Amino acid sequence: MSSTSAYIIPFDPDLNAVSQATIPDVDVKHLWSGTPQGESVPKVGTTRTFFNSPPSKVTTLSSLGDKFATKIGDARREVVRKAVGNAVKDLKAIDGLKELVVETSLDPHAAAVAAHLALFKFSLKTSPPSPFNPNLKEPLPEKVSISPFKTCTEWERGVIYARAQNLARTLAELPANMMTPTIFCERVKSEFANVPNVEIIVRDTEWAKKKGMNTFLSVTHGTSEPAKFLELHYKGASDKNAQPVAFVGKGITFDSGGISLKPGAGMKLMRGDMGGAAAVVSAAWAIAQLKMPINLVVCTPLTENMPGPSATKPGDIVYAMNGKSVEIDNTDAEGRLILADAIYYTATEFKPHTLLDVATLTGAMVIALGEAFTGVFSTSDDLWNRLHKAGETEYDRFWRMPLDEEYGPQIHSSNADLQNTGGRPAGSCTAALFLKPFAEGIEPKNGGEPTLKWAHIDIAGTMEATRPLPYLEKGMTGRPVRGLAEYVRGLSGAA
Repeated sequence: MSSTSAYIIPFDPDLNAVSQATIPDVDVKHLWSGTPQGESVPKVGTTRTFFNSPPSKVTTLSSLGDKFATKIGDARREVVRKAVGNAVKDLKAIDGLKELVVETSLDPHAAAVAAHLALFKFSLKTSPPSPFNPNLKEPLPEKVSISPFKTCTEWERGVIYARAQNLARTLAELPANMMTPTIFCERVKSEFANVPNVEIIVRDTEWAKKKGMNTFLSVTHGTSEPAKFLELHYKGASDKNAQPVAFVGKGITFDSGGISLKPGAGMKLMRGDMGGAAAVVSAAWAIAQLKMPINLVVCTPLTENMPGPSATKPGDIVYAMNGKSVEIDNTDAEGRLILADAIYYTATEFKPHTLLDVATLTGAMVIALGEAFTGVFSTSDDLWNRLHKAGETEYDRFWRMPLDEEYGPQIHSSNADLQNTGGRPAGSCTAALFLKPFAEGIEPKNGGEPTLKWAHIDIAGTMEATRPLPYLEKGMTGRPVRGLAEYVRGLSGAA
C-alpha cells in the first residue's frame, strides 16, 4: 500500500449521539453511512477500514457498540480500550504502515494503554529483525509509531503504563537462558539508567547467608546460575525519609520443580515464573517515570529452581530468617520459600507502611480464578479496597480470597513450625497462610495497632493469556503492572 499512516477513530454507531468524535479532515458519518447497515449495532471492536479517505491515508472506524453513550466510569473506559485495541491489531498487519494516529477525546489514557499494548508482539525470529534480540548493539527503530490526534497528560500517562506492562511482558517472555538472575539485574539497571531518584543494589548469596535467608538459599542449591537479590529504591516523596510502600516479587527465572520435578510437557512456560519480579520492577519503572510523590522499595529474590546434585530434598528442614523452622515437603513449592525471607527482610529492614508481594505462586489459583482475575489475600480492608478500585479502573482486576487460620492445620502439622505445602485443597489459601508469619508488623503488639498493611497477590492465573484479547496477544500478560501503578497513584495523590 502507498499510505504510511492511519487514523483510528472509536466510533459510536448511534448517529444520534450528542457528540461524535471526529478528525477535521475525516467525515466519519459519511464513511459509516456508506457501509452496509444491518439491523443490529456492530459489537464493540468491530472495525471498518477505508483507504484514501482522506487521500494518502487510511482511516479505521472501530465500533463502541450498543448504547455507549449510557456507559460511565470503568465500563466506559474498557469499551474505549477494546475499540482502540482491536483497531491497532487489525492495522499493524498492513505492510508499509508507519504511523497510527488515534482520536482520543473519549478517554486519552485508556486509548494510549490499548494502542501500545495491542501493538506489542514478542518474537525472536530474525526476519524481520526482532527488537527483542538480546544481541542487538543498538535498539531497532520502531516499526510503527503511535501518536494522539491531540496530546495531553492523560495520554502520556497511559503510554507509560503500557510501556511498563510491555517491559514486564518482555522480561517474562524471554527464555531462561536469556533471562538468568544476573541478566535480569543487568536489564533492570539499564531500564532505570536515566530515571531520577532511583538506586539499585544487587546482592549475592554470601550476603543472603549473612542475613540468615535460609529458605531463599535452599532453592538456590540445585542451580549453577548465581542467585541474586535485587533491591530498588525510589525516593519520590518530598520527605526522602518518609515511610515507603514496598513491593516484593517472586523471581524464579526458571522453575523445573527441583527434585520434585515437574512434568516435561509445557515446562517451557516456567520461564515466566519470575513474572512477579517482572511486574514489580516494571510497575516501579512507571511510578518513577511519572514522578509519583511517594517512596518505594522493591525487593526481588532471583534464582533458578533446578534438580542439581546439591539440590534441596523433600523432607529437608531449614530455619528461615525470622527463626521459624520450615519443612520442605515439596521442592516445587519454592516460590513461598524465597518470598518468606524476602518479605521478612523488607518488612523489618525498611519498615514500610504497606507491603505487597506478587508471585506466580500456585496452580490452585489458576483453577480458582482462571485468567480473568488476580487473587489477593490481605490483612487490611483499606488496602484491599484501594487495590480493588485500581484494578477496576485499569481493568487489571483483582478478587479477594480468604486468608483464614481455618486452613492452618494443613501447613502446621509437620515436624517444623511450617510445612511448605498443605495438600491440594485450598492450595492458594495455604500458600498465602504460609507467608503470613513473615509479614512482620501485621499483628498488633502491646495493645497497639498493626504497623504494616500486607497483601499477597497470586498471579499464576493471570500471568499468561491463552487466547488473544482485544488489546493483548496470546502470551505473557505483564499483569498486574497497571493495577499496581494505579494503586500507588491513588495512594500518593498524583495527578
